[in-house]
Amino acid sequence: MTQPPNSTEAAEEERQQVEELEEAEEDKHGKGTWKHAAVHVATTIATPAAYAPLPFALASLGWPLGVSSLVGATLATWYSSLLIASLWKWDGKKHVTYRDLAQSIFGTLSTTYLESSFSSPESNFYLHVLAMKILSVKNASFQRHYQNAFVFRVLSLHNSEFPCYLTHLCFHILKGFWGYWSIAFFQQVASVGNNIAIQIAAGSSLKAVYKYYHKDGDLTLQHFVMFFGIFELFLSQLPDIHSLRWVNALCTFSTIGFAATTIGVTIYNGKKIDRKSISYSLDGSSSSKIFRAFNALGAIAFSFGDAMLPEIQNTVREPAKKNVYKGVSAAYGIIVLSYWQLAFTGYWAFGSQVQPYILSSLTVPQWTIVMANIFAVIQISGCFQIYCRPTYAYFEERLLSSETATKRALLRNKLVRLVCTSMYMLLITLVAAAMPFFGDFVSICGAVGFTPLDFVFPAMAYLKARRRRHQNTKMYLSLLLLNFAIVAWFSAVAVLGCIGAVKFIVEDVKTYKFFHDM
Repeated sequence: MTQPPNSTEAAEEERQQVEELEEAEEDKHGKGTWKHAAVHVATTIATPAAYAPLPFALASLGWPLGVSSLVGATLATWYSSLLIASLWKWDGKKHVTYRDLAQSIFGTLSTTYLESSFSSPESNFYLHVLAMKILSVKNASFQRHYQNAFVFRVLSLHNSEFPCYLTHLCFHILKGFWGYWSIAFFQQVASVGNNIAIQIAAGSSLKAVYKYYHKDGDLTLQHFVMFFGIFELFLSQLPDIHSLRWVNALCTFSTIGFAATTIGVTIYNGKKIDRKSISYSLDGSSSSKIFRAFNALGAIAFSFGDAMLPEIQNTVREPAKKNVYKGVSAAYGIIVLSYWQLAFTGYWAFGSQVQPYILSSLTVPQWTIVMANIFAVIQISGCFQIYCRPTYAYFEERLLSSETATKRALLRNKLVRLVCTSMYMLLITLVAAAMPFFGDFVSICGAVGFTPLDFVFPAMAYLKARRRRHQNTKMYLSLLLLNFAIVAWFSAVAVLGCIGAVKFIVEDVKTYKFFHDM
């Protein structure tokens, strides 16, 4: 018996709906492969601005401490990246940004969160009052709940209970510290500081290429910082990280080209120099050596900065965990081959006289130095885009129209994106041009931004998320010891690196004028 025509049409329509849902689900989960993940991670971490200061960091620490710090930072960040990748859908939900992941694990500071931790009505009421004063929360349901019993509950509180309530409140504020807003702050410090530093590096490389062809040219570093900013404003109109995949593929090849060229030229220059004139001793007074060591720890932390892994993982197809594990490991293979060799050969070639930006120490042959600078600019252009995306996303979530894709809505969204990206690029370019102190920005950005995000937060987040599923296993206890060791050491690195960076920024501001042509 044949089916009625309307039944056939209904079946065909249902099949089309299923296909559309499958396509939408694929778009929702991302389309990238592990190779795309490797390209994005390598572009984010292995930038010329990241490993060019490593020889100078080793020179500030000496061979034993410098080598151990570099190797330890490599292993710790690789491990931390795997921890972050393992938290993908840890609670069954997809958290596509660092901020959302932090909020899902640590929560946020709110009166509801505080109330859930206390059982007595008096505690609930008193904590609501304190939290509302501290956090300026206006809660209508709180007013309705307590308005009839206000006087009686106040009279029921004892003065002796006040310290206990205050102690519990402080504990929960500290517990919620690693939530949404603190991670948003650290990520913004990392992304903005990183982009200031790498824009200075890009301007320096462009100026070096210009001076090779025009030795008496009048253009200054500030001109090239501005040119690079205009180019980045153009790239900023691309919609998301996945749309940058071909740009980042080119950047990854440029990373390899930069590393190979710079390492080769560094060895060549090192052999040309009289080796007896090279000193590896730590110069300066005792206090100067200490602050330089602090500054170097911040620079090493900056060199392994990757504050974008959840955002990258969101662009990868399922199984996202497995693909990102492979991508991260492949990216770190590139990092080890480039970072370690450049750091060791740079320090070996120039000793304690090596410059904060290794290309500034190279002299011959000139054409290879020009080539290394071109590779650096290409790679930095992609890295800059990866790090500006969290800021763009924050404003676009609040300002872009959610209307259907009409011509008017599309035009409005493009104008909003142009205005937001223009304001961001203007700010970054202005700071980079006014204070072109590359090494100082590298250190303070690494200490304040990348160290909390890439070393401290992953260890704490993984322990808290895992504790909800596993109790007192040997593996958990081992991870507990390892993660707490990482948290303790790199928390100290963050503080010390910040102290060293601030000291040198203050000294440079006194030495140089704003908009100095470095």
